[in-house]
Amino acid sequence: MKNKERIAIVGAGSWGTALAIVLADNGHEVRLWMHNKDRVNEINERHTNSQYLPGIELPVNIIASDSLVQVLDGLDTVVLAVPTKAIREVLQSIKQIQKTPLTIVHVSKGIEPNTLMRISEMIKEELPEELCSDIVVLSGPSHAEEVSLRHPTTVTASSENMQAAERIQDIFMNQHFRVYTNTDVVGVEIGGALKNVIALAAGLSDGLGYGDNAKAALITRGLAEIARLGTKMGANPLTFSGLAGIGDLIVTCTSVHSRNWRAGNMLGKGQKLQDVLESMGMVVEGVRTTRAARQLSVKYDVEMPITEALYRILFEGQEPKAAVDELMARMKTNEMEDLVDIIDRRQGDK
Repeated sequence: MKNKERIAIVGAGSWGTALAIVLADNGHEVRLWMHNKDRVNEINERHTNSQYLPGIELPVNIIASDSLVQVLDGLDTVVLAVPTKAIREVLQSIKQIQKTPLTIVHVSKGIEPNTLMRISEMIKEELPEELCSDIVVLSGPSHAEEVSLRHPTTVTASSENMQAAERIQDIFMNQHFRVYTNTDVVGVEIGGALKNVIALAAGLSDGLGYGDNAKAALITRGLAEIARLGTKMGANPLTFSGLAGIGDLIVTCTSVHSRNWRAGNMLGKGQKLQDVLESMGMVVEGVRTTRAARQLSVKYDVEMPITEALYRILFEGQEPKAAVDELMARMKTNEMEDLVDIIDRRQGDK
């Protein structure tokens, strides 16, 4: 029998709301925070969030509020479900309100450009130790639309403190939502963030009409790029063979639910980036992360040709077909030597 808790979710987009459903199904009292007063009223009165999860009825033990003070009152577990660009602003608000230690669970997938910080690093920088007892990353192949329908989903809870990861595992896990644990926070965060970059490229390839062969190559070689960078940053290469690596990469590169794939698809069909972002109506994390990933590749001297090509398309105006042609014309290399190099990087760090 699970212990019933009161848990705050900061951010009521599709993913925050879907996770609220998981927690509510487990009998927890869920407090859901958002700015929009009309959506607060909709969730509390009609038990729906039609903007982000149309057609889904929300459990009655999800209580929405636009007051962060009320949402945080008396709680010790907070799920951050806001876009990467909003993380610091939210943490600064929490710091002004909170007086007791919190376990912070973050479920966003991105890297901050320029600082090149992962989200857990941003949390540590913004919140003093006395307000942040543990940080847990919840990541993996998990579209909000399917989670809200209670379709089988499996994710990873990662923390430097295994007890914290196991506690979050217990809070979230049920017959529809399976949770594994992992102590490789670097690998889980890098895998979750950079798969959005590759998903943009996969969508772009589909938009150009290049078919399954090209997309399979992008996914496979994209995973190699993610693993090369991640291991150079200290991640365990095995993480990229798991849920937060290849699992998340596959689902994000192949599903119409993926906003990164959809954005790339529109770019491949000739639409301009600004028009794509305006039409999406939701944050496309891969665009911002592409800039950060390119900066990381330079910092760590890691070759990332797919990321580089996507950067030129997004921020330098290169035509998508020309960028793909350049990728295909790259100098020949040996695949096994490339994979062995990833393992050697990790062993060299020990």
